[in-house]
Amino acid sequence: MWTAIGIVLFLFGLLIAIAWHEAGHLAFAKLFKVRTTQYMVGFGKTIWSRTKGETEYGIKAIPLGGYVRMVGMVPPGKDGRQRINSTSAGPWGMVRQMIEDARQGDRVQVRVEDDGRQFYQLHPFKRIIIMFAGPLQNLIFAVILFAIIVLGIGLPTAVPVVGSVSQCVLPATAAPQTCPVDYTPTPAAAAGLLPGDRIVAFDGQQITSWDQMRDLIRADAGRTVEVTYVRDGQSISAQIPIVQNTLNVFDDTGKVVGTTTGGFLGITAAEEYQTQSVGEAFVLTGEFIGRAAHAVVSIPARIPALWDAVFNGAERGQDSPVGIVGAGRISGEILALDTGAKDKILLFLQLLAGFNMSLFLLNMIPLLPLDGGHILGAVIEWIRRGWSKLRRKPNPGPFDVAKLMPVAYVVVLLFIGLSLLTFVADIVNPVTLS
Repeated sequence: MWTAIGIVLFLFGLLIAIAWHEAGHLAFAKLFKVRTTQYMVGFGKTIWSRTKGETEYGIKAIPLGGYVRMVGMVPPGKDGRQRINSTSAGPWGMVRQMIEDARQGDRVQVRVEDDGRQFYQLHPFKRIIIMFAGPLQNLIFAVILFAIIVLGIGLPTAVPVVGSVSQCVLPATAAPQTCPVDYTPTPAAAAGLLPGDRIVAFDGQQITSWDQMRDLIRADAGRTVEVTYVRDGQSISAQIPIVQNTLNVFDDTGKVVGTTTGGFLGITAAEEYQTQSVGEAFVLTGEFIGRAAHAVVSIPARIPALWDAVFNGAERGQDSPVGIVGAGRISGEILALDTGAKDKILLFLQLLAGFNMSLFLLNMIPLLPLDGGHILGAVIEWIRRGWSKLRRKPNPGPFDVAKLMPVAYVVVLLFIGLSLLTFVADIVNPVTLS
């Protein structure tokens, strides 16, 4: 049940993201007087629509994207013809037919009175603005969601409060197990520390953060230090010997990247939600964008592991690409967690923010039919105009974006293949939070 609810909630959030994305395209297309015939959320059969002015606004049955239809996105052929029927043998004939089929499909909606209101007739800078406005909306949406998390809800932060107390001294490399019969109790257990105790001083130093506390513990192996903590409003001090042990080393994301030796007390930190300052929010948002960009760039490298997860039953990592079904399942797991409402809201907003950031980055790839492909065409035309002007040559005219359509077909096939692979993986070997 939670999975179904999670999928519904995630789809609702995804539809908002899609509508928001397409609204960016629409707003600037209308600002620059381009005739826009449709604003649609979804693909396939139209389940609701209403025409206002010259634009039909609607919702379609398959919530996997959306589009704004602008007239004249592809310029007419140089000879003025709208279509050819190529009988040329070989790959070039097929490529040329693809180009002209794309041109015909676009140009068929152009009317005589649309002269001056066609997309390709705009200055390249205006075309770049129109196409960039969509992905920018997703970036804004992601940043807003992340700002709500960082500035409003707060981030779970390790604090110098005892979260749990280990009962026996075991190296980090040991498999999880119960304490042996002849175990050595941890210094924390022997000293009587309990979950909820707030550490306020360590060896005479005032403690303000868990990171400070952990570094002091690791540096004091073999020494007996005075630890002061507060329990039920009462300050308590105890002399506690710090033992040496094998400890895990973590990276910035909390992933174990190795081991080291150092002092060991036998406690884990509790976590509290702490809101961040505006300055810290900017830094964290930059890190968030960087991680999202790395995740998108590394998708091709993760496809073999995704294939193994589907067909060979290999373990699927939490950094594996997921589709809508997988994200819905994760959303359902979030709702089913035995945690507080704040934890669930935080994780769900992080999921939505991550997907919006991915939509921004994917759409900026300079390949058709993505927005970045249209941006690339406008940039090429702008450069050609400038070069011709420097050489005192005539304006070379619009860049024929239809020539990029063969590449667009390949991109579409690759995206369909990746979507099908992630869909199957999300069914037979889903990513889980555990």
